[in-house]
Amino acid sequence: MQKYNSLFSPIQIKDVVMNNRIVMTPMGTNFGETDGGMSFLHINYYEQRAQGGAGLIIVENACVKYPEGSNGTTQIRIDHDNFIPRFFKLCENVHKHGTKIAIQLNHSGASAVESRIGMQPVSASNLPNKKGGSIPRQLSVEEIESIADDYAAAAKRAQIIGFDMIEIHAGHSYLISQFLSPLTNNRTDEYGGTPENRARFAKLVMEKVRQAVGPRYPIILRISADEMLKGGNTLEDTLQLLEYFQEEADMIDVSAALSDSIHYQIDANYLPDGWRSYMAKAVKDKFNKPVMTTGNIRDPKVAEEILEKGDADFIGMGRQMIADPNWPNKVKYGKEDEIRKCISCNIGCAGHRIGLNRPIRCTVNPAVNADVDYYKEKIKSPCNVVVIGGGTAGLEAACTAAEVGCTTFLIEKEDHLGGLASKISRIPEKYRVAYFPEYLINRARKLRNLITFTSMEATLPFIENLKPDIIVNATGSHPLLPPIKGLHENLDKDNNKVSSIMKMMDSIEKYPEDCSNMHIAVVGGGAVGLDVVEFFANRGAKTTIIEMQPQVGKDLDPVTKSQVKEMIEKHHVNVMVNTALQEVCEDHFVVKVNDELSNIDFDLGFVCLGMRSYSPIYASLCEHYKDENVDIINIGDSVRARRIIEGVAEGRNILSVLRKRELL
Repeated sequence: MQKYNSLFSPIQIKDVVMNNRIVMTPMGTNFGETDGGMSFLHINYYEQRAQGGAGLIIVENACVKYPEGSNGTTQIRIDHDNFIPRFFKLCENVHKHGTKIAIQLNHSGASAVESRIGMQPVSASNLPNKKGGSIPRQLSVEEIESIADDYAAAAKRAQIIGFDMIEIHAGHSYLISQFLSPLTNNRTDEYGGTPENRARFAKLVMEKVRQAVGPRYPIILRISADEMLKGGNTLEDTLQLLEYFQEEADMIDVSAALSDSIHYQIDANYLPDGWRSYMAKAVKDKFNKPVMTTGNIRDPKVAEEILEKGDADFIGMGRQMIADPNWPNKVKYGKEDEIRKCISCNIGCAGHRIGLNRPIRCTVNPAVNADVDYYKEKIKSPCNVVVIGGGTAGLEAACTAAEVGCTTFLIEKEDHLGGLASKISRIPEKYRVAYFPEYLINRARKLRNLITFTSMEATLPFIENLKPDIIVNATGSHPLLPPIKGLHENLDKDNNKVSSIMKMMDSIEKYPEDCSNMHIAVVGGGAVGLDVVEFFANRGAKTTIIEMQPQVGKDLDPVTKSQVKEMIEKHHVNVMVNTALQEVCEDHFVVKVNDELSNIDFDLGFVCLGMRSYSPIYASLCEHYKDENVDIINIGDSVRARRIIEGVAEGRNILSVLRKRELL
């Protein structure tokens, strides 16, 4: 604890004392009931984060006016007294761990989805909150005043429930933000035009909320300090706007961005730890109030430095608290090497909730809300587990089996563990991906009943000698190489210009920092191809991406899509969609566009057509053990090439096999 004195020092806001500076920031989960109530799954989720040592938890945005102000099918509501009992239980469960708890109050405005709320969304003006969004209806002055009353009623309800404080959301393209931003407010009355007028609704909400809760109840104000869009509010603009409505705020939560710049709001993986802290410092310096900063903070050293420099008073963590609820306690008690760092992939959180309307999950934490304490269970009788493949899926299966007492053998043909994830992390823009295999390898090293064999092919005789009860096949995937003319003859040859993603990652250090004189062509507009484009475009290369589908990045999460869109526009990437590769030549690709053939010349060409499963021994294992009491399970990319999140979840599912065998 002495190592991070600032991070673990108490702080008081009004009458509320928090025992450290770590705040779990509000993030939607889709864990709520369909009527907007808190589910017990939801309550358990927040209690786990309280047990993990957070000083303050801010519960995800709660709707103050339903259905008009709702932004999700299972968004929680605080617009009626019916919701008080479950919220009271939540506060009770969190408080017993010494953690303080707040709730974020919000009206979605134009962010509401018309098909979900059953009406036209409302906003400051009739301008959509994002490109392609629904056209909202402009609110009347009477409606504006009524919604401010809804905020006040919700705030009073939160106080009655037992929340220690509330947060008013005035950022991220929600209703108050829609009034503040010139991109969504073109009104000509007292609620539009000048900064003072655009801030009038925020001021009205803050004043009415203060009247409702009294002078000693803490109010947090969340803002998008810089909207990160052309024509939007800059940091300087926001500092001016805040002059009109920050007075009643006891703490300011300094965030950034709008819906069309979401990769600066839900931070893209390449953004460094604490990158937004300069914004928090600017707000703190001007208004002399406690501020919170957020932004990809994974490293406790960075968090401590931000506090020591006085840039912020609180460190806000969102996705990191999904990935590892115990981050605060691990840091406090000297277990930093056990932290499961968020890799900012945005797949299970933003991708699930925003992109697919699913409940949140996590790539690196297969138990966001279940089997969290599985390691407290132990096997009843001896069990030998053999895992073939030391990638993330295999490592998760091996560690989980060993942690419940199985004698576990992990066989990896390479001389190192980590699999494809370790290779991907060699791309500088993907450096955070390395956090996860590093965590798994460190976890494996500490398990004495986990024996690892590297540089070894898994053979039937060797596996048979280990006397397995359960065999896990996690042999991964290889690049997909269809029978295209010239592909096999030209790909990955010595001194050749055409590479697969595997050779590209193995050669990453050989590419020059300045590629401005190079023409790069990439076939395949999925995640892998876009990673290659990003690498070379950021180094100044003239890049072309060739995709057979009507768009690139079709299956990406919304955050990564936004990031890719900005990258393509910034670097003027030549995007060729509805374009099919016909032939691979030594220095050009032959492609078909609109039934016409053309050549795409390159200095370096890359073929990134996806991955295919690789299971060289699985069929033999199934045949060999078909008459024996041995469970053989196939997981991860060796089933079908997918993402880390699916393989890791399947690795953890070895618990289900053990339970089926009545061993746990």
